[in-house]
Amino acid sequence: MQPISFTYRAAETGDAHLISAMLMHAANWDPIRPALTPQQLAANPHLSHYADGWPQPGDLGVVVESAHGVGVGAAWLRYFTAADPSYGFVDERTPELSIGVDPDARGEGLGTGLCTRLLDAARSRGIERVSLSVEKANPATRLYERLGFETVRDDGDAVTMLWRRTAHSLASKA
Repeated sequence: MQPISFTYRAAETGDAHLISAMLMHAANWDPIRPALTPQQLAANPHLSHYADGWPQPGDLGVVVESAHGVGVGAAWLRYFTAADPSYGFVDERTPELSIGVDPDARGEGLGTGLCTRLLDAARSRGIERVSLSVEKANPATRLYERLGFETVRDDGDAVTMLWRRTAHSLASKA
């Protein structure tokens, strides 16, 4: 059996649909919970603002595609304001990480590949800190801890985590 081949690249303006689709996968991570529909997600400003108008000034993202050029995952950073905060909002200088991987492509290390590449791109842009919000039961929490994110706020069923820029390259850990 041949290994599955994937290609990573920077997210572009034309990836708006993929970013929205990956936001759906991120929101629907728990197979036991009833899945949100695209209409429900679009009607929820607390979720939809993670992808609306991709890309906005300051947005930074990475996409992973299958050997056939089909997008199967994305990770992106977006800045939020105190007037329109995100779940993982820390301050207006700290972008929040969002990530989604198609359920059929999970288990291939794509989440790690997306995050390490995105954090390396953030480092090269001079970004000092990145936040995220994750439900405590989500297995992705272990990935974030492995990448150096630390819990800075407990929100009940979820936590806000923070990554601080370091001198070493994250891509070498992937």
